[in-house]
Amino acid sequence: MSFLWSLGSFLIAISVLVAVHEYGHFWAARKCGVKVHRFSIGFGKVIWQRKDKQGTEFALSMIPLGGYVKMLDSRAESVSPLLKPQAFDQKSVLQRAFIIAAGPLANFLFAIVAYWIIYSVGIPSIKPVIEQITPNSIAAQAHIEPHSQIVAIDGKNADDWETINMLLATKLGDTQVEMTLSPFGSNVTYDKQLDLSGWTFEPEKESAFESLGMVPVRTKVEMTLSKVVENSPAQKAGLKVGDKILSENLTALLWQDFVKLVEQGQPISLKIERDGNVFDKTIQPEKNKENRWFVGVSPTFLNVGEQYRTELKYGILDSLSKSVEKTVQLSWLTIKVIGKLFTGDLALNNLSGPISIAKGAGASSSIGVVYFLSFMALISVNLGIMNLFPLPVLDGGHLVFLAAEGIKGKPVSERVQNLSYRIGAALLFALMAFALFNDFLRL
Repeated sequence: MSFLWSLGSFLIAISVLVAVHEYGHFWAARKCGVKVHRFSIGFGKVIWQRKDKQGTEFALSMIPLGGYVKMLDSRAESVSPLLKPQAFDQKSVLQRAFIIAAGPLANFLFAIVAYWIIYSVGIPSIKPVIEQITPNSIAAQAHIEPHSQIVAIDGKNADDWETINMLLATKLGDTQVEMTLSPFGSNVTYDKQLDLSGWTFEPEKESAFESLGMVPVRTKVEMTLSKVVENSPAQKAGLKVGDKILSENLTALLWQDFVKLVEQGQPISLKIERDGNVFDKTIQPEKNKENRWFVGVSPTFLNVGEQYRTELKYGILDSLSKSVEKTVQLSWLTIKVIGKLFTGDLALNNLSGPISIAKGAGASSSIGVVYFLSFMALISVNLGIMNLFPLPVLDGGHLVFLAAEGIKGKPVSERVQNLSYRIGAALLFALMAFALFNDFLRL
């Protein structure tokens, strides 16, 4: 069921964002007087279509992983003298650049509108308060105190842990970062410099702030079982709701450590406390339908105290201002992270593909509509940035050719363009294959 939920959420997100992107091209083409043959969501065989009064065919196609706008173009088809003024290639360089750039711009506008809705409705959040500092960590060496609230990173406001994580991730490869903090509940702030020389972390395994040694205030997990699945390895071993799982030295076992033991697939020897008595149990993990090791138990989750809870909610105008700020911030952070992939500061195995995106879509949609909308805004910004890459098969590559045409006064030769398209397509395919390979390694 989780696979189908993630797949459905992924298809909804991609379909909406592709529709937004292609509508940007379509709207700009119409504004510039270009005739549009087809506006399609998806590729391959058309499964639904209809035409408007201007003769544009709106279609849904079989493969929902993209889309396109097919415009009248005398380079690809014979065009009558009467329709030639409506051909894309007959428009000025600026008009064609506007039509091409309108796709990525539509993605940025979608993110702004999405965050405007989110901040107007309000999104629950946890205040970025540090519960404890990991001994001998970078944060400990900077003498950051527990129970401090993070206010800003290098002068940029940080209202939540998500923003803090993104801001810190972009500092990978830098020598230092300045953090503005405040004792929780106080208006007094102070700055701390963190030495980042030699700092590395794996985004798929840990957050940037935790790798620096800052453990946030968050939902706590107790190893008292709140659920034991029927016919699961745990039930077969005799575990019951209310049992407390202990470590070998009779202290409480951490949930994340227990999960790591389960993922090894080997028999697990445990100390179980029940009604004041302690006894031994052995559990043999089994594979579930998703081919993952499981034992069939859930711990008890304790909610964060009200003093740490907040809601990111603003008035209509403030929400709009905040949404623009958030979109600009995300765009800049995305560019910096991509730059660090090229410089080697961030390992290429951190590159994610469609499977990781599908997991994110499923996880966010299962929490609530507001979180799913936030996820879509994030992906929309990434889609806008990626499409502006100067690869010939992407919008950015077309803009490079138009810039060259504007400088030279004539189009780049078809031979050069065709060769560039082949090289660009090969590079893009290789990048997608590498990202998909990374996804499979994480399964």
